[in-house]
Formats: sequence, C-alpha cells, structure tokens
Amino acid sequence: MKLKLLLLLVMASLFKLSLADATAKPNVILIMADDFGFEGVAANGGESYRTPNFDRLAATGMRFENCHVQPLCTPTRVQLMTGQYNVRNYVEFGVLPPDSRTFGNVFRNAGYATAIVGKWQLGEDPSLAKRVGFDEHCLWQFTRRPERYRNPGLEINGKEVDYTNGEYGPDIVADYALDFITRNKEKPFLLYYPMILTHDPFVPTPDSPDYDSNNVKRKGRDTRYFGDMVTYADKLVGRIADKLDELKIRENTLLIFIGDNGTHSSVTSQFRGKPYEGGKGKSIDTGTHVPLIANWPKTIPSGRVNSDLVDSTDFFPTICEAAGIKLPAKMTMDGKSFLPQLKGKTGSPRAWSYCWYAPRNNEVKFEFARDLNFKLYRDGTFFNTRMDPEEKSPLTDDSLSREAKTARASLGKVLKEYGSARPLALQNASIKPEKDATEKNKRKLKQ
Repeated sequence: MKLKLLLLLVMASLFKLSLADATAKPNVILIMADDFGFEGVAANGGESYRTPNFDRLAATGMRFENCHVQPLCTPTRVQLMTGQYNVRNYVEFGVLPPDSRTFGNVFRNAGYATAIVGKWQLGEDPSLAKRVGFDEHCLWQFTRRPERYRNPGLEINGKEVDYTNGEYGPDIVADYALDFITRNKEKPFLLYYPMILTHDPFVPTPDSPDYDSNNVKRKGRDTRYFGDMVTYADKLVGRIADKLDELKIRENTLLIFIGDNGTHSSVTSQFRGKPYEGGKGKSIDTGTHVPLIANWPKTIPSGRVNSDLVDSTDFFPTICEAAGIKLPAKMTMDGKSFLPQLKGKTGSPRAWSYCWYAPRNNEVKFEFARDLNFKLYRDGTFFNTRMDPEEKSPLTDDSLSREAKTARASLGKVLKEYGSARPLALQNASIKPEKDATEKNKRKLKQ
C-alpha cells in the first residue's frame, strides 16, 4: 500500500512539473498580411485607413520603424520561414524548396502544436505543409487556384472544400485559427497566419455597404475597396487578440504582425501628410518597408517605438529564442534575434540587411546591402535612403561625407561576403511553380 501511495505521489509530481513546463512555454502567433506596406497602419502615420486593432496592439506593445522584407510574396515567405537570405535557397516563384527546414519543424520538434492558416502559394505537393512542420492547415492556393474571397476554395487538412453559399474566405480562415487556439489553450502552440487579405482583386468585404454575398464576380483592381480590406484585416487580427483575452492566455502569447511586401502600385495612400504610392515589386523603400507590431503583455513594454533595423530573416531566431528553443547546430541562419529589443533592452541590433532578388527563372533583378541610412547595389550604385527614399539621386564619389564613405565600405563587405553564397546546384536552376501547368494557369498565377 505504501509503495502504491509513493508511486501515486511521484506521478502527481511529474504531472505538475509537466503542466508547469507547458505553461511556461509561450505561445507564438505570427501574422503576415498580403501586399501590406508600412503606410497601411494608422499608428505608423498612415492617414487613409482605419486600423483600431493594429493601433491598440501597438499602444500596448511595440512597433518598429525599420522592418524590411523582400519586394514580393514568395521571396519573403521563403526567407521568413527558413531564416535564410534568398541567395542560399530560393528557387522559383510559388515554390518552397521541399527539403526546407522551417520554424514549423523546429517548433513541432520542441513539442508545440503547429498550424498554418491563410495563403500558401509555396508549391502544389499536398504533403509539403506537414513536411515543413505544420500539424494542421487551412489554406488557399495549396494545390489549386480557386476564388479566395467570396465562395472560396480551400484545403483543410488535406481535404478540398469548395464553398458555394456566399462564405467569405478570410472569415473561414480566421475561424479555423480561433478554433486551433481554443483547442490548444492548455498546451504551447505556434500559429503561422499568412493572411489572404489585402491582395487584389480589390473587392468589397462583408463590412462594405455594397457587399453582396451572392456576387462572386471579380471586380479587378478597384482601389476604392482597398481601405475596406485593410480595415477588415485589422478586424480579423482583433478577433485573434480578443480570443487570447477570452481564454486568459494573452500574457503567455507573443503576437507579431508584419506585411509580406509593399502595397500594390495601383494604390496611393496618405502617409504623414504626403501621398504614398505602393511599391510592390520595387527595390525602393515602398516595396520593402512593412509594418512590424509585437505584443506580449508583461514581457514587451507598452507603447514603445523601436528604430532598429529588422529584416524577414530575423523572425525565425526571434520566435525560437522567445520560446526557449535552441536552433539546430548545423542550421545556417542569416537572421538575428531581436528578442532583447522586444523586452525593452538595447540588444545587439543588426548593422545591415541584404537583399538578393530573383523572383522568377533565376534572373537576378537586383541585389543590394543596406543599413538605416544608406543602400549599395551590386553594380556600385549608392544612395542615401534617409534623404532620398525614392532613390532618384545616386551619390557620387566626390560628394561622399565621411559617414557615407564608411557606410559604403561596410556595405561593400556584405556584398562581397554573399557574392559566393549561391549554391552551385541552384545557379542555373529553373524550377517551374507547378509540375504540369497549362499556359492558362501560368497566366493566372497571382503574386
């Protein structure tokens, strides 16, 4: 009897330790809006759109002034998920290399429940989401390309689901995300939520006055609706935050919001008193500068604004460090954790960021290294982006200040370092985004 009682006490103690360990591990939610530039958030100085939930998260957390990503969606997604600059592993638009090791793999191996919901567009292999670390998925454009907004076609854990009763795609995805959070409220989870919004076609949302759930005809790029889509994306993120409050897990959850590239070039917004044209696909700041808001009550100080340079490789090591997960020893990592800054410390900010951009057919459109004030292209073109963000006036040798000369030398070393980083096997690679695509489907492939 005494032995049985002792065993029960030991088992109870182990259970309590296990439960305490699970509680100590923070949840991580990484949300990324599609085609959403820095100017889209009112808290950043945007004047065209209502974003009360983004503003609330910034006011009770931290927003960053200098987060830069790739100018297009797939390059950013591959960089974000692998923590590596595209020069090392990018193969083609619409493709995540099948042997990639993502933050999903690392978190799942650490005992986290993992899910990816929203836009995929990383290859049509139906097993890939699970192979790169996600236990569950609710995705648009996984193995096919149906409608994304009204009456969408989604793939939910391997099953194709086509909606026909006026359902709104972003709502379905958000509902799945909320359900995943609820089911995993008592164990640590990673939710990666690359949103369907705010990519074109620019169409009414369920909150638009002229929304018609029975009308699924695309309206193209009617930018009148872009603001409605921004506000609806803000609403969906607000639902996520509210669910964390409802379940009383907000203080144990790191929530991060970013954009995947600049806003579409057909959209002009008002930003800090001036017109601001979207720069998706461009190398200038309007193509790469995106919002970054992080919220984690009692860990991230409220109302802070950080001016350090951050890029899309940095999220992998940051969320791992936040979760107490060590990166695999042999993993190449270009990213640099900014967790110290999130905690209100000085940290060790990155001095520079690198961009190798070859979105299709292995053709390098541009390559540059930048710091907070200057940008140097591979061909030697050099700009003061602080004074000339549109890069209209290249600096000449005879006009360089001491600061500019020092920056050019430092950025030149970065370009030299990455000049030989492209693996030989990828140097002449050209991988099509779909195995047996027709020319019609190729034309339909959306950015």
